Amino acid sequence: MKNNKTTILGIDPGTQIMGYGIIEKENDKLQIVTFGVLELKKFSDPYKKLNIIYERTNMLIKEFLPQEFAIEAPFYGKNPQSMLKLGRAQGVAIAAALSNNIQVYEYSPRKVKQSITGNGNASKEQIASMLKHLLSIETIPQFLDATDALAVAVCHSFQNKNINSNKPRSWKEFIQQNKNRML
Repeated sequence: MKNNKTTILGIDPGTQIMGYGIIEKENDKLQIVTFGVLELKKFSDPYKKLNIIYERTNMLIKEFLPQEFAIEAPFYGKNPQSMLKLGRAQGVAIAAALSNNIQVYEYSPRKVKQSITGNGNASKEQIASMLKHLLSIETIPQFLDATDALAVAVCHSFQNKNINSNKPRSWKEFIQQNKNRML
């Protein structure tokens, strides 16, 4: 039987705290590899923070060799300045994945919440509680950004049941794989 083991890195981007979570999916079984947070509050220089996000994401990729990279999309808030900062944090994390030739997948916060709890308006605590049972987490961490990142990775695994299959994931892939079916 073919081994269907895939390692997924999930990121909950942030300029104060960035959550990361790495899971392995083998067939339909999920297992935590590692998860945690990168605390950036102590740095005042916004460009230093972005550099640290890039370097830490790159280090996680080099150490754990994920095949898939899932990140939470910034949500639309009332403060444009906060959105800009969050978008930059997301961008440098994505750049780290792309520079390592890893496919990037982006999920809205609502999609992540819905896939984990069945409720697109679930709280961070509800997500952490559900993941505690789903992934057998002994203790919920102090910073829920870590479980949010795990949730992004788990959401991705649920969305892509056949991650290692040849099924197309986009129209572009479908067309490339089915040129003989095109007019």
